Amino acid sequence: MIPALRNIAAVFAISVFVATGLSAQGEKPSDISLNGYVKYMNTAIFDEFDTFWTLDNLIHNRLNFKWHMGSSLTLTAEARNRVVYGDYVRLMPGYAEMVSRDNGFLHFLTGNIIESRSMILASSVDRLNFEYQRGSFSATIGRQRINWGQSFAWNPNDIFNAYSFFDFDYEERPGSDAIRLQYFPGYTSVVDAAIKMDKDNNITAALLYRFNKWSYDIQVMGGVIDSSDFVIGGGWSGSLGKFGFTGEASYFHPQENFSDTTGVMLATAGLNYVFSNSLSVSAEVIYNGYFSRAGIGSFTDLYFMPMTAKSISFSKFSWFGQLSYPIHPLLTGTLAAMYFPSLGNGYFIMPSLAWSVAPDAGVSLLGQRFRGSFSGGDPEKLNLLFLRFRYDF
Repeated sequence: MIPALRNIAAVFAISVFVATGLSAQGEKPSDISLNGYVKYMNTAIFDEFDTFWTLDNLIHNRLNFKWHMGSSLTLTAEARNRVVYGDYVRLMPGYAEMVSRDNGFLHFLTGNIIESRSMILASSVDRLNFEYQRGSFSATIGRQRINWGQSFAWNPNDIFNAYSFFDFDYEERPGSDAIRLQYFPGYTSVVDAAIKMDKDNNITAALLYRFNKWSYDIQVMGGVIDSSDFVIGGGWSGSLGKFGFTGEASYFHPQENFSDTTGVMLATAGLNYVFSNSLSVSAEVIYNGYFSRAGIGSFTDLYFMPMTAKSISFSKFSWFGQLSYPIHPLLTGTLAAMYFPSLGNGYFIMPSLAWSVAPDAGVSLLGQRFRGSFSGGDPEKLNLLFLRFRYDF
């Protein structure tokens, strides 16, 4: 057990109890909110249906606390607590370390409270920040989510909080330990500056300007990522006829080799459409000039290796498509798929059914199938089945 783990629960608990005490002394109830959810998910992992299955179990609790301390200042504290048990904990070396990995400057806010041969209790405060707002100006300091992406499946502009499409169970996404300043010169424009530091003291700092032109939200950005690369990019979101049309691109160039041609480009574009019967269709493509250097040698790496804006895909070109249809007002079916030509015509398929049992409860059944060849070897196959129950409060 890491000695600093006592700080994980303490930071969050103190925030909640202090605010609750102030509320009891006359603070308006509407100034304080506390909500969250509890989920249970069973995961089955196998190569083929008739081979050995690895079973994993996850109990996932989230607490979201917000305190409006006045007309200008807001405190946000959010934590996720997970109990993981099953075959992966017992059989996979280093699994406990991967569960507790936190690359942020405030990495002591994440850790394993209990580690045993078959069970892990992990806790993480993934949001802890103060936000100050006055007129058209906003400043946020602390652990926060900075989302600059415009596209759906891949986001080359999301240099602060890169995430994997395959990790569907972490809807909130990781946060950054950062200082963020925003100025809103108009209703449809913003100047956004942010700087973050990771646990190795690497700096990511960038400036973004977003504005509306020709009925499109357009953004341009530039800065430094992980104290190693210069980055420039941009994105858009609007309509192309009756279709939604989004896209973004980023160019990364090493600082140490500024005069050479070692820079890489990532660019993505996508279309989406909703039919009159509520069937929604989306398609997207990405070009990744960094794919051969991403270091992904297995599909399991997608779940366990740290994500960066350059390693969000692992084929020179990747294609994405998704269909979603409300079969019943309480039941929605979705089919997502990807095609990876650089992996020997590899592919990914994810069908899912989501049933809303009650306004605050739901059940989901999902499947994931990966197939592809890394480094010209034999095709690798990975299949996963997920059964998830969720209750919101």
